[in-house]
Formats: sequence, structure tokens, C-alpha cells
Amino acid sequence: MSATKDLTTEAAGVTPAAAAVEPVLDVDGVTLQYKTKEHLITATYRVSFQTYPADRFVILGPSGCGKSTLLKGIAGYLHPVEGEMRLKGNVIKDPGPDRCMVFQEFDQLLPWKTVMGNITFALLNGGKCETQAEAREIAYEYIRKVKLDRFEDTFPHMLSGGMKQRVAIARAMAMEPDVLLMDEPFAALDALTRRQMQEELLQLWDDTRFTVIFVTHSIEEAVIVGSRILIMSPHPGQVKAEVNAHLHTHDDVGGEDFRALQGRIHDMIFADRVLEEETQPQHV
Repeated sequence: MSATKDLTTEAAGVTPAAAAVEPVLDVDGVTLQYKTKEHLITATYRVSFQTYPADRFVILGPSGCGKSTLLKGIAGYLHPVEGEMRLKGNVIKDPGPDRCMVFQEFDQLLPWKTVMGNITFALLNGGKCETQAEAREIAYEYIRKVKLDRFEDTFPHMLSGGMKQRVAIARAMAMEPDVLLMDEPFAALDALTRRQMQEELLQLWDDTRFTVIFVTHSIEEAVIVGSRILIMSPHPGQVKAEVNAHLHTHDDVGGEDFRALQGRIHDMIFADRVLEEETQPQHV
């Protein structure tokens, strides 16, 4: 796909194709804050965007721009001090099974439960299933999807990091949430495993067309995983632009179009830093 066909849109704008479909998630002018022992931190400032059914929506920006804080707000763990977040038209007030999150850390699984037990526990306690038999049937379906069908009775401490992430993804997807939230889920993996997990995630998406919001600070990963990329400014995070990145895969890495899009996104992210450096007084 030619780099000239990748469209950059204003943050508040809606593409013509999306305008005919109701958004799954509507984030409208959201400012999020959290407290440390000494300070009140403004993580994001008046952020607005919409995600639509089957979006692979990537939030990309430098460390500290509020990407993970946004996910926590969407998950219902933080409430905006300004603006609203609406899921299918309803204001998000609390956590719920309609939003499931996959974290970066490998210890997000229950260590005393097997692969099967981790998934059935979520299904039974999240209200998705009423019986153990029903939960096991659904759990096994998603265990197969993430290629762990020979490990359903294995405990987390016996799994590699990549396998643990597969379980976490299967557990979240088994709940069939309206939005799957992924907070840098592959950042702690080695390069080969990370690539494999990206490919498997895209294959899962191709099979089920779920809606995912994926946070990363890797431009390459954003272009490969995302169909739409929201570019955030440095702290406090604000929306700089939205970029369409359809049809780019690992096979395109290093190609002219891929590198052109990477370069354009890089320039958007770091433009403020360059301007700041240029305006600093020079000491000789």
C-alpha cells in the first residue's frame, strides 16, 4: 500500500466510512489525573477519539504521555475530571466484563489455577457462564485459538512468557467483551516471540474481528498491529493526529512505503522535542 494512501485526520474528525456506523467507544474531551504522594499528575488533557466495530485501534506515544492511564479510564478504574467516556452510548462509571484488559506483566494469571482454570474462573465469575461444563467448552475453544490445546492442565509457572500472554489473551477473548484492551502486552517478550505474538494476534482478529485498543510506544508495532493509530503528544498526553495504517504486515518492514509511514509518525511524535531543543538558549 502506498504511503500516499495513508490518511492523517484531525483528532476530532470522523472518516466518511466510520460516519455511517455507531462507535463502540466514544472518548470525548477526557482529562485524567492521578495522585502521587507529593503531586497531582495530569496524565491526559482533553483527549477525544472514537473506536468502531472491528477496529484495531493503536494508541501510540512516548513514555509518560498517558497511554496506559487512558486504558485504565476506559476500563473504569479511573474517572475523568473533565469529559466523558461512553461505551455503546453508556457513560463508563465502573469496571465491567464488557471491557477486558491484557497487561504487560506475566504475573496477571492466577498461579494456583491451570490454563483451563484461569479461563473458566473468569467466565464463571464474570457472569458469562452458569455451569462449569459450559465454561470449559468456551475456554477450550479459545485455548485452541491461541494454540495451547496441549497445555490446558498446565500451571502458569511452567509456561514461558509468550505462553502466559497467550493464556491472558484467551481469557480476555473468551469473555467476548465489546472492547479488548491491551496495555503493551508484548513489550516484555524477546524480539522473536514478540513478532510471533503480533502475527497470532492478527490471525485471531482475522478469525473473529473483535474490537481492540492496543497501547504501545513502538512505531513499528503500531503500524503492523493497527488499522488506525492515535498519536499522542508528550506529557500531559494530547491527541496530535490519527493515521490510517491498513494492510501493512511484517513482510513490509524495511520497504519504502513502510519506512515512509514510520518516518512520518516519528516526525509527528518528536516534533515538539525538536522545537523545544531549537528554542533553548545556546551556551558557548
